[in-house]
Amino acid sequence: MSYLDRIRACNGWNPADFMPFVVDGEPVGRVRPGFSEHLRHWPEVFRVQAGALGLHPSLTGFERRTQAVQQVMEHLVEQGPVSHLHGERFPVTASGREQAKFLVDRATAAYFGIRAFGQHLNGVVRKGGEWHMWVGLRSSSRRVFPGHLDHLVAGGLPWGISLEENLHKECYEEASIPAELARRAVPVGVVTYCKDAERGLKPDVLYCYDLALPEDFQPVCRDGEVEAFSLWPLDQVMERVRETDDFKPNCSLVIVDFLVRHGLMDPESPDYLEIVTGLHPPLP
Repeated sequence: MSYLDRIRACNGWNPADFMPFVVDGEPVGRVRPGFSEHLRHWPEVFRVQAGALGLHPSLTGFERRTQAVQQVMEHLVEQGPVSHLHGERFPVTASGREQAKFLVDRATAAYFGIRAFGQHLNGVVRKGGEWHMWVGLRSSSRRVFPGHLDHLVAGGLPWGISLEENLHKECYEEASIPAELARRAVPVGVVTYCKDAERGLKPDVLYCYDLALPEDFQPVCRDGEVEAFSLWPLDQVMERVRETDDFKPNCSLVIVDFLVRHGLMDPESPDYLEIVTGLHPPLP
């Protein structure tokens, strides 16, 4: 295995397996034809024609679209094609969050293949001149990747909250990081990936942060999503990312990005160019 394998694992999909989801004449997502067939039962909301999914032309306005699509998703949960609803809303957009055309429940984002946004924080400690990184063990009851290794703080970025506010909220809920310490987190860029997943397509954007923590800091999870935290030497983190599938896949991307940014991987490293470019593929 290699770091490049981690990137490839998060980037694999065949455009022929999906049809565009178009709103206001602009592609905002990709859906599987099988899922679009379920949506035909609501012709007053969705239209499937000419190999594309769209909204009914009369369905205009941010709130009206949001409400109509939400009602359909609630029916599909009852009927079975949609597994569940999360309760958080994600923007439907072809670019930034600010250009949202309407909102969908977070759990349905992949069904529509819309661009989803998240935040991942590398919690690091310098001990004896060496990097160490906090690693979380995801709860065995998690719906997605139970029992996998994770970042100290990582989560989705729902609608209606700023990046800073959401990061501070996640820091407190997931690791008991107080606001005065969370404010020291440094935004260091983004990682993107696009993957054919169980529910549909995941073209995701992860905002990345580094947070240097004091040696005596001890994270405590408040929301039950993490079973335990461990502070590992970075060499141990690197080996687990490179040689195993133990980390949640998108966490591996953010860690590899950390290695590149801090010179722990250089142009002489194997697959360096493919790795650096592979961390930022253009999204459909």
